[in-house]
Amino acid sequence: MVYTAPARSGFWKKLGPGGFASFTLTCLSVVVLLGLPLLWRMIQVLRGAREDASVLSDAILVLGRKLESDRPSPVFVARLAYAQSLWRAGLAPRILVAGGLTGRASLSEAEAGRAWLMDHGVPPEAVLTEDQSQHTLENLFLARQTLRAEGWATLLLVSDPLHMARAMALAQGLGLATRPAPALACPPKKGGPGWWKRAVFEAFFLHWYRTGLLYSRLLGSKRQLERVT
Repeated sequence: MVYTAPARSGFWKKLGPGGFASFTLTCLSVVVLLGLPLLWRMIQVLRGAREDASVLSDAILVLGRKLESDRPSPVFVARLAYAQSLWRAGLAPRILVAGGLTGRASLSEAEAGRAWLMDHGVPPEAVLTEDQSQHTLENLFLARQTLRAEGWATLLLVSDPLHMARAMALAQGLGLATRPAPALACPPKKGGPGWWKRAVFEAFFLHWYRTGLLYSRLLGSKRQLERVT
């Protein structure tokens, strides 16, 4: 059975099998190679932030985000609002919101996202949810099950711009036919200290994913590869 993190999992619990080893290898590679892997991933993150390939698709997937007092955070609201605008423009007939119970919330990210969309004019029949995932990889992995069950082929992937390179890499690794649709209104403000901090964070996590994928393949670990491919 493929490992999925329990609801409200802490950081290390979310890693699953092989997570700590790949995290350690990622850190070592950044140090030994004098930060060059992180620089390369940063370039990819910044490129991904500028790419928008919104085209007609079967569905719009909104990646989850930790709630604040059981309500969508400003970043999550910006993602939802952009998904709503894509739906209103007729680029897809339905929206799939991903995200389970995280932090101290009493409802899932997906439930909160669905409520926000319905409050802003999207009919209930146009909104589906995936409410078990704990992080981006699981958002996509579990959303893939919905795609297969519904017979969908293509997705518009909505997230904040700096998250897009990692989200697209994970989606491609899972064999999903996705097109990037970055929500440009997402905070933090472009070019500010918070924006650059987030860019570094995303560069590291993208490098961690690539390192973990290579590590799992070299190890020949079926259990680890089942989560990412």
